[in-house]
Amino acid sequence: IEIYSLHVDCKVTSRFAHTVITSRIVNRANESREATFEVELPKTAFITNFSMSIDGEVYPGIIKEKAAAQNEYDTAVSQGQSAGLVKITDRKLEQFHVSVSIAAASKVTFELTYEELLRRQLGKYELLVKVRPQQLVKHFQIDVHIFEPQGIHFLETDSTFLTNELTEALTKVQNETKAHILFKPTLDQQKKNSEHDETLLNGDFVVRYDVKREATAGDIQIVNGYFVHYFAPQEMPVFPKNVVFVIDRSGSMTGRKIEQTRDALSKILQDLRPEDHFSFITFNNKVVEWKSSLVPATGENVASAAALVQTLAARGGTDISGALLAAVGMLDEAQGLPDRSVSMIILLTDGQPTSGERNVEVIQENVQKAINGKYALFCLGFGFDVSYKFLEKMALSNGGIARRIYENADAALQLQGFYQEVATPILMQIEMQYPENSIEGLTKNNFKLFFEGSEIIVSGKISDELDLLPVEIKAQSHTSNLTLKEEANVKEKEQVFQNQRYIFGNFIERLWAYLTIQQLLEKAISAQEEDQKALEAQALDLSLRYSFVTPLTSMVVTKPQQKEELANKPTEAG
Repeated sequence: IEIYSLHVDCKVTSRFAHTVITSRIVNRANESREATFEVELPKTAFITNFSMSIDGEVYPGIIKEKAAAQNEYDTAVSQGQSAGLVKITDRKLEQFHVSVSIAAASKVTFELTYEELLRRQLGKYELLVKVRPQQLVKHFQIDVHIFEPQGIHFLETDSTFLTNELTEALTKVQNETKAHILFKPTLDQQKKNSEHDETLLNGDFVVRYDVKREATAGDIQIVNGYFVHYFAPQEMPVFPKNVVFVIDRSGSMTGRKIEQTRDALSKILQDLRPEDHFSFITFNNKVVEWKSSLVPATGENVASAAALVQTLAARGGTDISGALLAAVGMLDEAQGLPDRSVSMIILLTDGQPTSGERNVEVIQENVQKAINGKYALFCLGFGFDVSYKFLEKMALSNGGIARRIYENADAALQLQGFYQEVATPILMQIEMQYPENSIEGLTKNNFKLFFEGSEIIVSGKISDELDLLPVEIKAQSHTSNLTLKEEANVKEKEQVFQNQRYIFGNFIERLWAYLTIQQLLEKAISAQEEDQKALEAQALDLSLRYSFVTPLTSMVVTKPQQKEELANKPTEAG
């Protein structure tokens, strides 16, 4: 079986990435063989299309509601069992895998399309293409086209497999607003060495960039009646933080995990600013407070905390509830904290609650009551023994986010990376206001916190008669209350995209649908049961209308001889 052509074609228009992967395979044997198509795509992406053509006959993938697809599929496969086509492979990726039997000398073309909105993290967008053909490919090509009307501030490519010879296969052309990156290695450039047919192409191909920003109320873009508003202020004073670290030291953290936690915490302590206040609570079946209250992050206090961190040893049970309520109590009773400051609790745990209150619903309820909107709760789940659903619901109900920390060599870096994302809050209580009667389907437009290096994105549909779209942003910074105003001329904004040849027509509408689905699913996690059903019904409707494989839909992949397989989107909560 020979892959004679593999093309990754990616168009990024104003942070919305549309990627098409085409693989052409020929069976050079004189009997039928299995041809396999395997793609690792970002977890944040939604598959929108898949097809295979065998000797001119096209077998499309059809996106349906998950339950309906499952029923159909069960009927078709009642005799044999076939595995799902998509599974999570690591912290950032999931894998789509399909194979089909093709006759001697036959050819098959696989084509997969997926879309995602690139998120700004620590000051840059990242487009990740996983490259793993597992054989030499005669025609191998990655094309990335980027169009950013705001202007490209910087652009870099990075790869885990580029040698000096392979670098010659990489070209980069860019002007003010556009960039084209082409990676097209010849067969010789792909080889590990001249004697063997082993390929060097194995790993990540990454494009990172950021856009130019004027110091105004963000940037508005409009196409076909849909708008997107990007807001990422910079160079603003940072709010002092009051952080309580709540660290699991139960028996299951023994060994590598507790070591990595110690490493990460020592580095995080060094990153605290002098105006921050902090404290530690460690817990197993007992909850231990390092100090009875929060202390300022002076050199002396940081050194003393660092010494404590080095002594962390793991044993005993897991009283998550007791530890979190102690953290809330500590913030409630804190005195002498700066007037305008941001208070947060960061929980790191690797297991289920096994001592104290064990019922996760009760814990969620008690913690939410205690926090009562005053503080943000971030939950980090270490490994796969945690109930990620529980941590995610608890974080989202309390203005924070949850992350899974994968148990591998870079776990300490994952923990530090997470901390860096939340280390510099620069705005609070952000409200993005638009004319109510002229906008439909507005995505989330008020945000508790804004961290430096990230970006707020709001999208919606503009009514036909609107000529000017006025925007008002209200927020609190460390030093003052801000009001920013901006007016977008609808006709002028539409013009920007009129003559750009490689833009997929209704990309802002698709961006709006993508963002809306993501936010509905996120909202559903922490909603009451009846609200949850309504939110999921809305998300399902959009997933079907815009043909996205989301956790609510399935793609039925048809094959020769009426065989069917299902592609479902896995979630971190399983």
